[in-house]
Amino acid sequence: MSGFDVQQFRSQFTFFQLQPDWVYLDNAATMHKPKAVTDAVQRFYQQQNSNVHRGAHQLSQRATTEFEQARDIVASFINAKHRHEIIFTSGATAALNQIAFGLMHTVLQPGDRILLTQLEHHANIVPWQLHCQRHGIQIDVIPLNKNLQLDLVAYQQLLQKKPKVVSFSQVSNVLGHIQPVQQMVAMAKAAGAVTVIDGAQGVVYQQPDMQQLDCDFYVFSGHKIYGPTGTGVLYGKTELLEQLTPLLAGGEMIEQVSFVNTTFNKLPFRLEAGTPNIAGVIGLGAALQWIQQYNNSGIIQHKALLLKAFFKGLEKIKGVDILSMPVHNAGVVALNVDSEHPSDVAAILDQHRIAVRSGQHCAMPLFSYLARPGAVRCAFAAYNTLDDVNRCLLALEQAVEILTA
Repeated sequence: MSGFDVQQFRSQFTFFQLQPDWVYLDNAATMHKPKAVTDAVQRFYQQQNSNVHRGAHQLSQRATTEFEQARDIVASFINAKHRHEIIFTSGATAALNQIAFGLMHTVLQPGDRILLTQLEHHANIVPWQLHCQRHGIQIDVIPLNKNLQLDLVAYQQLLQKKPKVVSFSQVSNVLGHIQPVQQMVAMAKAAGAVTVIDGAQGVVYQQPDMQQLDCDFYVFSGHKIYGPTGTGVLYGKTELLEQLTPLLAGGEMIEQVSFVNTTFNKLPFRLEAGTPNIAGVIGLGAALQWIQQYNNSGIIQHKALLLKAFFKGLEKIKGVDILSMPVHNAGVVALNVDSEHPSDVAAILDQHRIAVRSGQHCAMPLFSYLARPGAVRCAFAAYNTLDDVNRCLLALEQAVEILTA
């Protein structure tokens, strides 16, 4: 009905040709890479390996051209106003650390407040603690409502405390719940706050538009959107990027150095110290070009079909406790089996060649809030099929039988 051809899409991934017996549902942790991406990385290493920006020879010039073309691809993909607003990092974690460190003593001052949410990944909690709490900056937390969605009434009340920064995930990495990011950004901006969005899970769900969203910072990891690991993007509005103190210093990010003083390079280079992951960035550009040939609304409908079938099947399995809600869900389901440990459930699924994740998913504060030791997480991607859903449900039935016998 969506017009999306899952078998054609799936055929682009060598993994599923070489490992046809696996059902891969660990997509919130990392996604598989299409041939377009692995070919781009291999081609760079085999045919034009060279460092960027510095070399006088043709190999370096070609590498620089491809690297900077990837910046243009990212800028276009997220509709950034300027190409220099795209900073390449090793991932969303590195980007959030750069923001938290970089805002200290410029935007953030002792006595200020930061507003986070109960849903956050550790990468959007610990950097703020590491770089800000020791300077006397208070962290407030937006609670959840009974449906485990953010409580927007409480959010409005917390905004009255005038936080300098509001930072939140676009999609919960545990529950898959989609946040009303545009509304939340508008509310935060009305309160005078700098807005930071962790798009690690959201970027693959729906192509973001920075001009429409109007957030100040947006971060994501390449490997969550079919790109190579060790790649990421920090988007920021020019005026705020220029206020960031660089977290890393060294080559490339400098304009002039003496033993007395150093002046920094212009954007984006002032925030990209050292030799970058050149092949990875080129692969990320290839991933974003590749995914744009598919209709995103068709992919969303396909994943919604998978979710509907999965939730319907779970309702028939006694003893399964579902944490995620089926509405406003990007394709992630967290669940438990009675009082059994999530790792035991995942181990049985692994015996059936069902790849899922178990534990607290780098979200300990959320699981403390839920009073649970963790959960099994099944995360669906566009290359998953209804057969994958059925095989996972069958394996879960057997896990329940074994563990509750």
